[in-house]
Amino acid sequence: MARYVLDAGMATPDKIALQILRRSGAERWSYARLIDAVRGVGTGLLKAGLHPGDPVLMRLGNTVDFPVAYLGAIAAGLVPVPTSTQLTQPEIARIAQEISPALVLAADGVILPDSPVPVLTEQALRAMYSLPPCDWHMGSPDRPCYIIYTSGSGGHPRAVVHAHRAIWARRMMWDGWYGLTRDDRMLHAGAFNWTYTLGTGLMDPWAIGATALIPEPGAPLGLMMKRFDATIFAAVPGVYRQMLKAGGKLDLPRLRHGLSAGEKLPEDTRTAWRDATGREIFEALGMSECSTYVSASPARPAPQGTAGFPQTGRQIAILGPDGQSLSAGEEGMLAIHRSDPGLMLGYLNNGQPHLPLQGDWFLTGDRAVLDDTGALTFLGRNDDMMNAGGFRVSPLEVERALADHPDITDIACTEVTLRPGVSVIAAFYTSATPIAEDALDRFAATRLARYKQPRLYRQVESMPRSANGKLSRRALRTSFEKERADDPA
Repeated sequence: MARYVLDAGMATPDKIALQILRRSGAERWSYARLIDAVRGVGTGLLKAGLHPGDPVLMRLGNTVDFPVAYLGAIAAGLVPVPTSTQLTQPEIARIAQEISPALVLAADGVILPDSPVPVLTEQALRAMYSLPPCDWHMGSPDRPCYIIYTSGSGGHPRAVVHAHRAIWARRMMWDGWYGLTRDDRMLHAGAFNWTYTLGTGLMDPWAIGATALIPEPGAPLGLMMKRFDATIFAAVPGVYRQMLKAGGKLDLPRLRHGLSAGEKLPEDTRTAWRDATGREIFEALGMSECSTYVSASPARPAPQGTAGFPQTGRQIAILGPDGQSLSAGEEGMLAIHRSDPGLMLGYLNNGQPHLPLQGDWFLTGDRAVLDDTGALTFLGRNDDMMNAGGFRVSPLEVERALADHPDITDIACTEVTLRPGVSVIAAFYTSATPIAEDALDRFAATRLARYKQPRLYRQVESMPRSANGKLSRRALRTSFEKERADDPA
């Protein structure tokens, strides 16, 4: 995978692969510099005593060290495991116990697992950039390449094991979503250490030989796009909303279009962006287990109200309760065929990937319908998964963490809408007495990464449950949103 990502850059070593955008200017990385650093890291990790197949836990921050270390590990045949720096001690301890890393790559001040695993600092990592290049570790495209974590409906983050072949499937996005060419300058608004940025913002532009633009935190995005000639812009819907808050026009002369993923883009945001820039936004639907597989694109825009079309080469279906494919217009479960090259090897289970299937299909948990043209309409999750700024979060995980509070007698979490296009994670609890919201915030902060923490708490008299005792998070959400609509103040 690492050689594949950097192969186009080897043919144009002097071309700029990456610009890190700052108000004072830009830090530039040519393809030659990037490739040397990646292969140097590969050499350094092998010299440190690691062996192909060893997992490497990544606890690095929002710096260029993150993608360099990620590709360097893969180049040497190791299996990098990117993790959010927001994870708390209990969260990272559980991950370390599950994957048994051979090494931890660590930035200063980041929480590390409380175990005797060797730690390599960022300073030591950077010293590897100038080492002689490692050989590309080649092998079966079906062998494990990297592991990412997602929250599953079971309530615990799940380790998703991807094969080297996953990078081939990303080519389907070049035309099926991005409209990407080697002459593009792709600006991604996310952090280096976010998987959305890592794939869409870095790996894909590099694989085609384009230039990736990553702004420093807090940089004025409109100004950065204009100043550094961005031709494609990628972000989550919340970033588009922030950019539009000031009102007025955005002068982006080189921009061809925007990309959005992670959560549903509200139509009013799409319309406002079109009015402000004269450009379109193209959405994609996907998941950690298979990246994106349904999308709109400049070559094939999505019909009104739909998510777009399955990317060319993808094998998806809408299945009924009996596991049989449904016809156009029939609602069912969105499924991905096991032969899709982008589909994970499986969830890590006792050290080995396990791929849960219904026949030859992996069930996504999303309900959808296809129309006669092949366009897909997303109808929502089949479970209660929440979305926090592009991250899927299980309510069970949040509830489990908050249930330990000594004054909470019952707890339920769900995603609620505050106003069109803006939703947050809310926690509803029962207690003998009200609990101060700042006290609940502090309690949650010791157990959950920031993006998993509720932004809103409500005490309720009791939890809505069915006759058989099943909690109805939907009823809580509906009641809250109705009350808010009746009394917006």
